[in-house]
Amino acid sequence: MGKLNLAVYWASSCGGCDIAIVELGEHLLELAQVADIVFWPAATDFKYDDVEAMEDGAIDVTLFNGSIRTEEDEHIARLLRRKSKVLVAFGSCSMEGCIPSLSNIKGIDYALNRAMFENPSTVNPEKVLPQRRFGMPEGELILPGLCNQVRTLAQVVPVDYKVPGCPPHYEQVWKVMTAIIENKLPSRGGLLGVDSRTVCDQCPRKREGKIRVERFFRPHEIVPDPDRCLLEQGILCAGPATHAGCGALCIEANMPCRGCYGPPDGVVDQGAALLGAIVASFEGKSDAEIRQVLSTIVDPLGTFYRFSFADSFLQQLKANPEEAGRICASQADGSEEEVEQ
Repeated sequence: MGKLNLAVYWASSCGGCDIAIVELGEHLLELAQVADIVFWPAATDFKYDDVEAMEDGAIDVTLFNGSIRTEEDEHIARLLRRKSKVLVAFGSCSMEGCIPSLSNIKGIDYALNRAMFENPSTVNPEKVLPQRRFGMPEGELILPGLCNQVRTLAQVVPVDYKVPGCPPHYEQVWKVMTAIIENKLPSRGGLLGVDSRTVCDQCPRKREGKIRVERFFRPHEIVPDPDRCLLEQGILCAGPATHAGCGALCIEANMPCRGCYGPPDGVVDQGAALLGAIVASFEGKSDAEIRQVLSTIVDPLGTFYRFSFADSFLQQLKANPEEAGRICASQADGSEEEVEQ
């Protein structure tokens, strides 16, 4: 049996998922013995033309990280779907939209204005916005257009497996790689390399199962007891509504779980599940008292849906019907088929 053909691609993301693969360390030598990297632009000098020239299905497995933010992201997602036998949504951006998808709340114009005009670290006195096309003596420079919404990979093309994490922990990544190498992938459609429990199930802290606080604190506002449940001390912790698999690393550092491993099995909307777990833990408080305590949460939308907004019920409700489906300007001619939702 010949070597596997493996591809890795990052769309709109921070690059942490690629670093997670590099963190495999000596395992990369084991991987090199059984797999050839046929496309990994973040690490080696591959071109899109190299992929275009491949036969459909020539790539055995593609790890695709990053959300779909630009027309280029969408084009490469469709290209790699055709060329790959197995397409994996690798990391939170690809799987859920992650932090970039929070820009869907106010849209492209707000995001551009904030980044180009209002950011304290940006010097732009002439109020110049990025141009799609710009002529130079050497030729025309072209930037990919922004889509109206940040989407998950599965909202654009069919996905075979998902690997949660922002980024996935390197031990989890090796579990995924091992399953690929040994041809022990489960039935298509599931998560890879995760623990079936929640982060709360992994957490060693003492819990009473009750929240008795009068307000919620941000992590820098309080020094928590390292032995007690953070949520019961008034620090928002996403552990009750987050899939295990990271080893509860944030908890070990006396920081709350942020929720980057996505919802547990059977949970469709992570933010709603976390809010439900919190409200269910209030003992002896009236509805008015519960609402008062919840009102002390800073940025509730960004807190409950920090990683999962693009894949949440709220995103589906917010989406303009005219924008649902054909979202990028490049699709205006109807040349691309949409993935079935």
